[in-house]
Amino acid sequence: MSSRRSLPPLKSLLTFRHSAQTLSFKKAAEQLFVTQAAISQQIKSLEQTLGVELFERHTRQISLTAGGQYLYDYVERAFLSLEEGVKGITEDPNPNTLVISSLPSFSSRWLVSRLGRFQAQAPDISLRLNLDSGLSTFSDNDLDLCIRLGRGQYEGLTSKPLFEEHLVLVCHPSLINMNKPIKSQISNIPVITDTGPDVKHIWPVLQHFLEMYDLPMKSQFHTTDSTTLIEALLSRQGLAMARYGLVYDQIEKGQLICPIPIYMKSQYDFYLVAPAPHFKYQKVQNFQGNPPLFNTA
Repeated sequence: MSSRRSLPPLKSLLTFRHSAQTLSFKKAAEQLFVTQAAISQQIKSLEQTLGVELFERHTRQISLTAGGQYLYDYVERAFLSLEEGVKGITEDPNPNTLVISSLPSFSSRWLVSRLGRFQAQAPDISLRLNLDSGLSTFSDNDLDLCIRLGRGQYEGLTSKPLFEEHLVLVCHPSLINMNKPIKSQISNIPVITDTGPDVKHIWPVLQHFLEMYDLPMKSQFHTTDSTTLIEALLSRQGLAMARYGLVYDQIEKGQLICPIPIYMKSQYDFYLVAPAPHFKYQKVQNFQGNPPLFNTA
């Protein structure tokens, strides 16, 4: 059997809240659209249930007793919390502003260049982009969505996939003459390694592949930042296994090439992450349902 004392009826606590706020049974009755007698009866019943006098009755007014003030502090916080929870699942507090937190590398290499499409389709939405590698708790802020690279499992939050990520071997086109044998050229190009936790699993596989073709894997440049890695590639510093989503535009523009057909499925993919009620917001549905925005084909 539970040792917790059962709570009084919610209706009587709500009546107490309004009476304590206004210090008037009459005003509480007007706010709750009932008679003053009904308010008095609810308060009397609550006092009997608790065994504590909550109000001092005077000729023309009422005031809280010490016990009443103590209870009111808790009741007010409880109802405010309930109201906030109900509001969170029933309405968007800022329907005309979409606040997104995104990984810096994904923002600069993929997202920003495509946001114009979303804004053209939703011109009434003001867009705010926060750059952050950590996952927000969504408490005490106006954040609507996070875009994260991971496995889609975030405690207390809902995740919805954007697209699967792959890793491809790329370099600057000036490093390779595609009209000459590729093998001898690659053997002289250093490999830039991304040592981040989502990429490091591919290096033994790549090394094994290169050894099959008698190609040594020379690597003197290591980084944990994808933006730094891509800048190194664009500045002709070597080969690298890079996330396809982050180098797609450079490959399309001919700024990077895939000298040999090596690609691997990443252990991590891109997700939209937020509290479940946020995915019911119209602005979030518009963003999530924008076909060109996250199309990697």
